[in-house]
Order: sequence, then structure tokens, then C-alpha cells
Amino acid sequence: MKPNPHIRTASPGDCRAIAELALIAGEGIPAYFWEPSRRPGQAIEEVGAARLLSETENFSYRNIQVAEVDAAVAGMLLAYRLPPPGPAEDLSGLPDFIRPLIELEAQVAGSYYINMLACFPRYRGQGIGTALMGGVDDLARREGCDLASIMVFSENRGALRLYQRLGYTVAARRPVIPHACHPYTTGEVLLLTRSVSGHF
Repeated sequence: MKPNPHIRTASPGDCRAIAELALIAGEGIPAYFWEPSRRPGQAIEEVGAARLLSETENFSYRNIQVAEVDAAVAGMLLAYRLPPPGPAEDLSGLPDFIRPLIELEAQVAGSYYINMLACFPRYRGQGIGTALMGGVDDLARREGCDLASIMVFSENRGALRLYQRLGYTVAARRPVIPHACHPYTTGEVLLLTRSVSGHF
């Protein structure tokens, strides 16, 4: 029997669990960016948890919905409104592998962007991701958005199937740029979008 998760807005006390989920969702990329801030002996999850306490950055507990099962955090969704279109971002200081993501993100300026979706392995296959995605329409409307967007590596077939089942379609793509921090060496980065006016 599948659990009936309780979906709520995250709080500062959730940050350690969310950091662990971010490492799952990012498949190595968050750790790459957190590592320079890690102190000797400090767990990488602690670095992420500290960053999640931000009151100004998009990577913040303020932009996260968590799914609870039996009062424990089972999964999370990080999403927020992207800024409106503006001058092209200078990508020269960024590592090569992140550039396709920034380029694709620029194509959906002003949309409600789903940055991360993840659940702990023991809760997979129980509808947690679908339950979290089910709240996207309301969250997007609250931010004044009529379009939701999300990116996925084409080789992450399970995630891609979920998003397509929920009505997301491919709007743009870029070739994957391999890097030691993530597992993908082939395929594409896919930008998927969906009107928030529909229903799951």
C-alpha cells in the first residue's frame, strides 16, 4: 500500500535532510559547488544545509516543499520563479559542463522552474515524486507564472518518463558536456515545459 504523504513548506529544521536529497537529485553537481566551502572534517551535507538557510538565494528552504511519511522527510521539490528576460549571462567564468543548463534556463525566463525533485531510495516507487509535482500548478500560479519548466538528462530515463507522464514536453536540448562530477557522458540535457493551466 502506497503511503499518503503530507506535503508542506520546508522549515530550517529540514535543511540537513534536504541537503541529502539535493545530493541525490543533483547526481554529483551540488557536491562540486559545495566542496570549496567544506572545512576539514565537515560532512558535505553540512555545507549544503548551511546554504539552504539563505533568505535571498533560490537554493533555500523557502523555495522547497517536502513530503513527509510518518513524520519523516521522504522527498522534496525545489522550485521558484525565474527572473524575467535580461541581458545574456556571461558564462566565461563557469565550468563547461554547467553552460548547457544556463543556456536552457535562459530560454524559459519568467517560468516556474523546478530545479530539483528527489526522494530517499527507501521511498521510491511509492508516488512521492508525483505527489510533490501535483502541487506545482498552485505554486506557479501563486508566483504569477503560466509555464512550468524543468531540466533532465536524457539518460535519466526514469525521471524523463515521470515528467512526460505528467504532461511535460521537450522544448529545447543541448548536448551533454561530460565532467567527473556527474555520471553522464553521452546524450542530451533536455528542457521540458508544461502549461500550468492543465491538471494532472
